[in-house]
Amino acid sequence: MASTNILVAKIWSFCDTLRDDGLGYGDYLEQLTYLLFLKMADENKSQYQIPDGCDWQELKSSNQIIEAYESILKKLSNSGGMLSKIFAGALNKIHDSVKLKRLINLIDEEDWTSQEIDVKGEIYESLLQKNAENSGAGQYFTPRSVINAMVDCIQPKPKETVADPSCGTGGFFLGVLNNLRKTKLTKPQQEFLKFHTFKGWEIEKATARLCLMNLFLHGIGDLKETPEIEVTDSLKRAEGEVLESEKVDIVLANPPFGISSSDIPTTDKKQAEKDGYFLRKDFWVTTSNKQLSFLQHIVTMLKVHGRAAVVLPDNVLFEGGAGETIRKRLLENTNLHTILRLPTGIFYAQGVKSNVLFFQKESQSDIPATKNVWIYDYRTNIRHTPKKNPLKYEHLEDFIQCYKADNISKRAETWNEENETGRWRKFSYDEIIEKDKTNLDIFWLKDDNLIDLENLPDPDVLIDDIIENIESALANFKTIKDSLN
Repeated sequence: MASTNILVAKIWSFCDTLRDDGLGYGDYLEQLTYLLFLKMADENKSQYQIPDGCDWQELKSSNQIIEAYESILKKLSNSGGMLSKIFAGALNKIHDSVKLKRLINLIDEEDWTSQEIDVKGEIYESLLQKNAENSGAGQYFTPRSVINAMVDCIQPKPKETVADPSCGTGGFFLGVLNNLRKTKLTKPQQEFLKFHTFKGWEIEKATARLCLMNLFLHGIGDLKETPEIEVTDSLKRAEGEVLESEKVDIVLANPPFGISSSDIPTTDKKQAEKDGYFLRKDFWVTTSNKQLSFLQHIVTMLKVHGRAAVVLPDNVLFEGGAGETIRKRLLENTNLHTILRLPTGIFYAQGVKSNVLFFQKESQSDIPATKNVWIYDYRTNIRHTPKKNPLKYEHLEDFIQCYKADNISKRAETWNEENETGRWRKFSYDEIIEKDKTNLDIFWLKDDNLIDLENLPDPDVLIDDIIENIESALANFKTIKDSLN
């Protein structure tokens, strides 16, 4: 089998040919999903057992290849189980028979089941990331380095349930999967991992389909039983709250950024009867800020002692009004023990300043659950770009060491009066609660670019910084304006 990078480049290069026919990146990836599945089913008929008339060999030799392909998609969409979920509403979007034939031959050149399943998953995941790089839809595609660091800190255990309320193509699920497979699992643990570990919600049907196939290529689910990936807005609950039976051990998420463009969750029953609102009686406060709504939702999703790691933009840490209320309740009801300040330039949208919040839900008490918040500043004087200087796992290894997932009571600050460049610092609950609006946007390191005027960075770096700051400021002003409205 060709190396992952070569194979990805080879398959992806064909997309440019199909773009002339109006096929977008997402459409191309979707067609690859269908065809790759058929090829894998042909290589391992005993495992996949797809319906009669969906044979890969017949498809590639057909003289009426478009008609044969469309007939297969229709049969698979009506076959039940995981197949119906993956192929629901599936349509052929490659209408040039010569180009469809070329793509089928390209896929046919490789033996996709001759290697470990993670290799195939790696190839598919690389294509998903390629799609994110080249399309607007993936502007907040979470870098794998961030996902792996979050998972390593959370330390999922066998038979724990893991949820993502905005799961996209399943990146966090794959991070958990790879982490759990590093240890030898018992047969019951393997069974639980395959069928019962993951629960996700995705509002876009096509993205949910890619998530299911991504999980399937990594060995999760089978043709009869599938992971629970619901195509819906996870914030909306029929009962107005998350039921006890739905709660999970772990939530990993990168919720969508921005202001709610549809209905707004509210704690007020009368307001919920109006157009544009829906009831969430388990929320602390009503807000149109999507990230603040998701943060409240994630807390409600957790069991007592459940753990979460969530990527959130800076405005969640300092915004007043509902933001201040939510931060206070978060400090009281969860142990918000860690904040990782991420660098700019790691997402495909410029100007995004984000953080990872790590917390554990605790039982209701009159005493605040948070005693200390540890902050790791991996932003000040750090610069990454998605393509030229991407954030890698090794860049976050110092944070992971400081985090001390095995025993956070053994943490030690790297910052002190003698070492003012230390990036790891502790702030007590009392120190934070005394800050204006319970501000968690805390930083202490000196910005070298602002101080060392004689050694300014290159002009292109300065320009990129200016663009990022302006776009970040505009986004924050829009949030404030929409909140006022």
